[in-house]
Amino acid sequence: MKVEQIYTGCLAHGAYYIESAGEAAIIDPLREVEPYIKMAETNNAKIKYVFETHFHADFVSGHVDLAKKTGADIVFGPTGMEMGFDAVIAEDGQVFQIGDVAIKVIHTPGHTMESSCFLLIDEEGKEQAIFTGDTLFIGDVGRPDLAQKVIAELTQEKLAGHLYDSLHNKIMPLPDHITVYPGHGAGSACGKKMSKETSDTLGNQKRENYALQPMSKEAFIEEVLTGLTPPPGYFPANVMMNIQGYESIDKVLERGQSALSPRAFEAAANETMALMIDTRQPEEFAKGFIPNSINIGLDGSFASWVGTLVPDVKQQILVIADEGTEEEAITRMARVGYDNVIGYLEGGFKAWQAEGREIDEIESITPAELLKRGEQEELNILDVRRKSEHDSEHVIDAINAPLDYINDSMALVDKDKTYYVHCAGGYRSMVFNSILRARGFDKLVDIKGGFDAIKEDGKFKVSEYVCPTTLL
Repeated sequence: MKVEQIYTGCLAHGAYYIESAGEAAIIDPLREVEPYIKMAETNNAKIKYVFETHFHADFVSGHVDLAKKTGADIVFGPTGMEMGFDAVIAEDGQVFQIGDVAIKVIHTPGHTMESSCFLLIDEEGKEQAIFTGDTLFIGDVGRPDLAQKVIAELTQEKLAGHLYDSLHNKIMPLPDHITVYPGHGAGSACGKKMSKETSDTLGNQKRENYALQPMSKEAFIEEVLTGLTPPPGYFPANVMMNIQGYESIDKVLERGQSALSPRAFEAAANETMALMIDTRQPEEFAKGFIPNSINIGLDGSFASWVGTLVPDVKQQILVIADEGTEEEAITRMARVGYDNVIGYLEGGFKAWQAEGREIDEIESITPAELLKRGEQEELNILDVRRKSEHDSEHVIDAINAPLDYINDSMALVDKDKTYYVHCAGGYRSMVFNSILRARGFDKLVDIKGGFDAIKEDGKFKVSEYVCPTTLL
């Protein structure tokens, strides 16, 4: 028996490969499916099943393409949802054979109503591991407020009650030795207190996970709902793509990898009103960029930020990237349902610059330089970190304008005033600055190194640290 976790940091997502006696199963695959197919081919195994723990909101699963390319059956837990593809709708407790091992379906409604966990039983009939999707994380449980966006009569209180029952009646009675393999880790918006660890024993989670401690259902509901913030806007669109199906990733990549000369790129931008996304590092973007393009760096949580900040998944997009990274950018956007990349700038920003075309730039200064300016002017400091980060520790008198809610935050900014903008390390502040720059705000100055550098400088007044109750 072989069990492998395939973890993708950009989405804080765990997919799983299970193999026994020449047969394999994939749990919660990403949109691009070739790596799973190659893994099975390398091991001379045939992919028999694609198990889905639920209808995902934070990414588009690869279940449809994987089934088409391998002939595998797609398996969901109990659901009455009508889907746009063939799938096996399993019963609670149903067992699927993979070579000499078995997968048992455990229906665990709460995060969503169809949420199910998959219990791995080895060749000797011993329970070895449970793949919990978004029902149980390491240090947390799945937020119970997402499915109410899809099914109107559901409320987060009802879902939290279902989650309590699922955990106490289905998960906690299982033996302590089994390994918990969750769908996500820290950084995902599907939970509020997730650990950086990506697996653990169930016994340790029973001791350490706040949501598994003895408490009444009423207390549990209050606890899991405290600290939740509105989910990213793209979540409902991803759910529907996972239910109804989607265009093949191969076609998405073929369309997106259209190399455009600077002249053709400019013409496409003007004719289509496509959004120009520059995926270079923030410090490079600040030195020079195409006017009205926005910076979402590929080195950060790129896909999640595209989903959070671009309201329409059908938005046409043009990509500006370091040469050789264009396909990665297109793939990562497709993972969250942004399939309408119509091309990229051939040769990247350097090609645009070499032709002497118009460029823009954003001023970026160090905390030391900021201090000097503070001697001559009253500083307006914008902290674009999440509210939970700002509440935990911040520069005294800084205005919290979270990037996550850019439209609300923009209302806090006066176009006629100069603002000095920071996040934690510099990634989000440049995203914020670039978006507002494209909307006509030209008096924003970026603080290099963000709050980390400000605190290290030691000369700014900072609030006392308070341990955050949520990471959302």
